[in-house]
Amino acid sequence: MKVTINDVAKYAGVSIKTVSRVTNNEPSVKQVTIDKVNSAIKELNYQPNLAARNLAGTKSYVIGFIYDNPNAYYIIDMQNGILSACKDLGYELLIHPCNSRADNICEELTTLVKHNRLSGLVLTPPLSEDPVILAALDKIDASYVRIIAGEKVETGNGLAVLVNDRSGAISITQHLIDLGHKNIAFLSGDHEHESTKERLAGFKQALLNNQLAINEDFIIDGKYSFESGVQGAKTLLKQNIRPSAIVACNDEIAAGALFAARLEGVDIPAEISIVGFEDSPFSRQTWPKLTTVHQPNEQIAHIATELLIAKRKEKSAQSGKVFLPEPVIRDSTAQPQT
Repeated sequence: MKVTINDVAKYAGVSIKTVSRVTNNEPSVKQVTIDKVNSAIKELNYQPNLAARNLAGTKSYVIGFIYDNPNAYYIIDMQNGILSACKDLGYELLIHPCNSRADNICEELTTLVKHNRLSGLVLTPPLSEDPVILAALDKIDASYVRIIAGEKVETGNGLAVLVNDRSGAISITQHLIDLGHKNIAFLSGDHEHESTKERLAGFKQALLNNQLAINEDFIIDGKYSFESGVQGAKTLLKQNIRPSAIVACNDEIAAGALFAARLEGVDIPAEISIVGFEDSPFSRQTWPKLTTVHQPNEQIAHIATELLIAKRKEKSAQSGKVFLPEPVIRDSTAQPQT
């Protein structure tokens, strides 16, 4: 027979209300009581009925993950991180892909929150960086945490996990400069993403830090896709003066650039070094394996979800965290040919 909350209460020698308070992670419960209830839950293998909790009370136990991003690896990491936090804290996860450029996006998201009685939202770029969307969510008093690029929160409700993409781009560009590269190109991602702007700013800053000229012909606009990397690299390879190194805005772009170079018979890294960003599976599936910047997306998503749930329970909870991406040196970079 299925174990009920009554069984847990009886086994632990406490009231049903106390079991409910423990499973809901409510404050002001003595640790000895928490331990006693959790021990009973483990012994009886009790699984709380989250749907019943949502229907029975005024609180909701469903977190929404809202995204518009073409990078499947990024989305999977985010989903896994949010889901693990939800499981740890007794919440369910609703996943909602959308088109951030749709005319009715604000209506879509506000209806989603109201219809599903969502406890909160985890927003990823570019949704998390759109002031119009944030204003619409604020208008209905929706709780959300934003995953955004930058060093500090500029807009929104202040609850955010920041990724210092600029610092990561400075570090990976400096790696190329330290190898002896001076003619370094940059393959951009979508400009609607703040990460693109931050990574480009970091790239330029590294050049300036080393008194190297910024060659605008070496900065190629693009998208966060393999195909964009292919086209961007082809453009660079046709120039009279080729770069000796390429900084790609993510690993997918870098993989495309590497593919295009190999098609042209260009040896990587002997003739051109290529680096990516994010340390996605793309970086380990190429030949040679990509030097990149590690961005722990699953951990970022997990912490963002923890912050969201903690803020919901306790107004004084921590409001944010900053991640510093770090270079991962592999086989796609080397000293330039003399």
